[in-house]
Amino acid sequence: MNFSAGPAALPVSALERAREELLDFAGSGMSVMEQSHRGKVYEAVHFEAMALVKKHLAVPDDYEILFLQGGATMMFATLPMNLLPKGSVADYVVCGAWGEKAVAEARAAASLGVGDVNVAATTAVDGAYRRVARREELALSERAAYVHVTSNETIHGLQLASPYDGEPFPEVPGVPLVCDMSSDILGRRVDVRRFGLVYAGAQKNIGPSGVTIVVVRKDLVERGRRDLPQIFQLRAHAETSSLLNTPPTFGIYLVRNTLAWFEAEGGIDAIEARNRAKADTLYEAIDASGGFYTCPVERSSRSVMNVVFRLPKPDLEAAFLKEAEGERMIGLKGHRALGGIRASLYNAVEPAWVAALASFMKDFAKSKG
Repeated sequence: MNFSAGPAALPVSALERAREELLDFAGSGMSVMEQSHRGKVYEAVHFEAMALVKKHLAVPDDYEILFLQGGATMMFATLPMNLLPKGSVADYVVCGAWGEKAVAEARAAASLGVGDVNVAATTAVDGAYRRVARREELALSERAAYVHVTSNETIHGLQLASPYDGEPFPEVPGVPLVCDMSSDILGRRVDVRRFGLVYAGAQKNIGPSGVTIVVVRKDLVERGRRDLPQIFQLRAHAETSSLLNTPPTFGIYLVRNTLAWFEAEGGIDAIEARNRAKADTLYEAIDASGGFYTCPVERSSRSVMNVVFRLPKPDLEAAFLKEAEGERMIGLKGHRALGGIRASLYNAVEPAWVAALASFMKDFAKSKG
């Protein structure tokens, strides 16, 4: 039972399909990993994966879908290099560690001659994040090049517009909203048209590590700088259908397999309902424990994807992790910067696993409380 924060659980059917096709893909006599990325055999996979992203995210025709590399971390720098011209400002809303990292990389890019970075809001209190930013707290620039948000903070367990009556995504007329959705993309329904650009590492919800998915409005692609090396230009990747250089072919193949499973499970509405039910099960176990387990996140900001909680003492947390691993529950140790417990409930995490974890928590609290 894999509750790791990422790379995370993949659907068994996606892995079984890869096993069956590993040595002979599509009757070619070779693995998909051995196919030329310029050949028809691989290209069929590439464009099928793009079509599945387009379908399940309901991507309009005036957006590009890109498969890149380098993860969200590379996008932290690539974004301002493309979309933040000299003399302009980008607004960043920071509600956790990944928002902090996005700002740091944007400022590093700004030192290379792009515009400036403004932290429009931060919810840090003594280095801790317990909620997302409220709309009235946003000190947005008058004419920002874009506003950047992180939809789900995996480390701190916060989520924008969570089903627990959370704050909505900010909207500024005429200003593109840019969102790092690495840890909740296709975990719930969102309207892509509200965003100028969405990016996500695949390794949480829709595939293995090594693939970065970018959905970006075509006018923003065209607006991007032309004096960058091609590999850093979103335009160059869009013009070549993400085949500018050799893409992570096996990773994209597994994205295809994962999204085929996603479709067979009923698509976004079914997956969202499943994810909300898993989160409800775990938060109910925390809240019903009489204080033995505590979640540091305000209820309205609680993440559906990453549930963080603490036990009364560090030695109890260590015992909890050891006994959970004995029950074949792995990946529950909190981030090294925060400690505690963290259960990641991404798309492929089975509801039965979450029920087993909740039952284990109840028994552990009864024996140790």
